[in-house]
Amino acid sequence: MSDVKVDDKLSLMGVDATGAEIDLSDFEESFYRPGQIDEILKDYDKSLEGIEEGQVVSGKILRITDKEVIVDVNFKSEGIIPISEFKNVHEFKPGDEISVFLEQVEDSEGQIILSKSRADFLKVWDRIYKSYEDQETVEGRLLRRIKGGVVVDLFGVDAFLPGSQIDLRQIPDMDAIIGQSFRFRVIKVNKARRNIVVSRRVILEEDRSAMRDKILTELDKNQIREGTVKNITDFGAFIDLGGVDGLLHITDMSWGRVNHPSEIVAIGDKLKVKVLDFNENKERISLGLKQLSEHPWKGIEEKYPEGSRVRGKIVSITDYGAFMELEKGIEGLIHISEMSWTQHIKHPSKIVGIGDIVEAVVLKIDKESQKISLGFKQLEPDPWERVPNEFPINTIVKGKVRNIAAFGAFVELKEGVDGLIHISDMSWTKKINHPGEMLKKGDTVEVKVLDVDQEKRRISLGIKQLSDDPWAELATAFSVGTEVAECEVARILDRGVVVNLSADVEGFIPLNQLGQDCNQPARIYKVGDKTPGKVIEFDLEGRKIVLSISEYFKDKPETQWFEYLAQYPIKAAVEQKPKAKSKKAEDGSDAPVAEETAPAAE
Repeated sequence: MSDVKVDDKLSLMGVDATGAEIDLSDFEESFYRPGQIDEILKDYDKSLEGIEEGQVVSGKILRITDKEVIVDVNFKSEGIIPISEFKNVHEFKPGDEISVFLEQVEDSEGQIILSKSRADFLKVWDRIYKSYEDQETVEGRLLRRIKGGVVVDLFGVDAFLPGSQIDLRQIPDMDAIIGQSFRFRVIKVNKARRNIVVSRRVILEEDRSAMRDKILTELDKNQIREGTVKNITDFGAFIDLGGVDGLLHITDMSWGRVNHPSEIVAIGDKLKVKVLDFNENKERISLGLKQLSEHPWKGIEEKYPEGSRVRGKIVSITDYGAFMELEKGIEGLIHISEMSWTQHIKHPSKIVGIGDIVEAVVLKIDKESQKISLGFKQLEPDPWERVPNEFPINTIVKGKVRNIAAFGAFVELKEGVDGLIHISDMSWTKKINHPGEMLKKGDTVEVKVLDVDQEKRRISLGIKQLSDDPWAELATAFSVGTEVAECEVARILDRGVVVNLSADVEGFIPLNQLGQDCNQPARIYKVGDKTPGKVIEFDLEGRKIVLSISEYFKDKPETQWFEYLAQYPIKAAVEQKPKAKSKKAEDGSDAPVAEETAPAAE
């Protein structure tokens, strides 16, 4: 009967392809012997017996198009199956026998409705359900990703693998495992909906539990085991040893400096570690990575003998120095005092930066404390080694003023060697309040070497020592009772007036020797005024000459005194009233503060 074409089948039923009735007698006479049509119809009707909806039947592929597969199941019409139901349609060809599910014998258009996927499902349903009931392990292949998980080929039918059931932890690249085969456990089935849910995680958890029990039994200190990096934190990494986790602390990752564990390991890395310690229940396991290699400080004296030059990278900078890495696990300190023979370095960052590759000299090794002292300045000769010979005491030299401080001026005698002119060594006779009154930065000055301290790297210089001490001669020139007809006011103080007796000699007139009843000298004089005076005290040891205006006029005619008073009358107090200006007081409040009208007392 399978050789009868569709059009012939319709004809035998008394209808043509359009459904119109035809005369079978004419048809019979034309093609068949008498009575043969009845036999054929009986055979055809017999072949349709037992074909019911909801059954799996056998069919033959007639042809394959881009979208459909046409199948003959010995029915009055052919069945059409969407090509999407064939996982590997290129493996099929016309004439192949396949099993199909008869969903509907005849739809509104007289078409038989078939399904290959449902037939495939029903063929393996009993096997799938049995594995579900017995909790058996089945094997499947990952086909493609979908929302929420992956489609798995399980015995030729599609099953769903949720994303949370793929592994014990999140898989970073899901596409990398598509096409691979794994063991699964069926965790949910629904025949009516053809819904099958599988899990790989269940299998892994069971394997992990078994491995955990085995590892905990075998685990011991100093063992070397292989594990996988499971998680990374700021303080270390957790390593899965196969069912049990251990902590690889950041301090046990490398002998060298590690700023973050991610510099050494990454999630998923497989590495060998050493078991350092664990608690009684083996719940907390400490692991080590650096312990697998030899301690870098072994034989340190031979590798880096004192006095040798080394090269390394600056890895850290502090206020007191910089740390240089010689190799992983070995760092040396270049103290700020060992960075330069001559420069006064305020902070190591002025000399080096993190990451710089530099050279240094090994100064000292303390193996027990694991400390190495290094130096930069030792790379160059010490400029102070020949200073005592180059600048002996009492030598007169020239130098450039490099810097001025409140207590003196620094003079560069040669590159890297400075000397100090203390403010007290600038003049025999003048009272100098600040070195800037005599010198400025960049001046070339002639000085005398007073002292050399090679150990402390100090040279004391003097300007006044270039000439003899004049105070012995001044004792004669300005003995007590000597009258000075004209002194120039140099400075005005609260307690008196400083005057110039000559170009290099100063004297002091106290407040009570001004000859006028006034406690504010600035109300009488200004800098540059001329006034007479009489020496009333000469202190050779204290280097001080005291004068008096009142004593000078004591034996003079009154007319001279009145003429002097007319020249320097006491100015009205209102003229000297200080201006108030707002200034933050110590308690933070705004308070009027008077501007000073005279320099501070000497």
